[in-house]
Amino acid sequence: MGSQHELSIEVNGEVRTGCVSARTNLADFLRENLRLTGTHIGCEHGVCGACTVLLDGQPARSCIMLAAQADGSSITTIEGVGGQGGELSDVQEAFCASHALQCGFCTPGMVLAVQALVDGVGNPDEDDIEEAIGGNICRCTGYVQIREAARLAIERAQKSRANELESAL
Repeated sequence: MGSQHELSIEVNGEVRTGCVSARTNLADFLRENLRLTGTHIGCEHGVCGACTVLLDGQPARSCIMLAAQADGSSITTIEGVGGQGGELSDVQEAFCASHALQCGFCTPGMVLAVQALVDGVGNPDEDDIEEAIGGNICRCTGYVQIREAARLAIERAQKSRANELESAL
């Protein structure tokens, strides 16, 4: 039957606990145990990026990470990116405005990769965008619109930060 592991993970701001098999990967735990099906499973080898989640704010491939490894961590899935009332985040809005999605399979991973870029790098440039989305494969939309969405999300985040700074003064 295999050994079982108790775990406690903060998922999208809520502490979630569970008991999982030692072999359960994080993607399956999120999808099957927590019913967060926005985390897509594509290649199951960590290559395509469809399963990307944010682990303590950094992009992580949930298909090649064991759920037990995430014990005590904070996870953000695509379900946790938007606002409490279901409104879209700035990154999600940028993807819509730029037509940076088509079939939607890669979109959750792409959005989370760009979200990590926007949150983590003060003034991202084109190389930072390439690095951020480089581990995610899109077979429908193409990367022109996705890069455009990333630039738009960065621009909006910078304006928002400037407005916050101005308001604080």
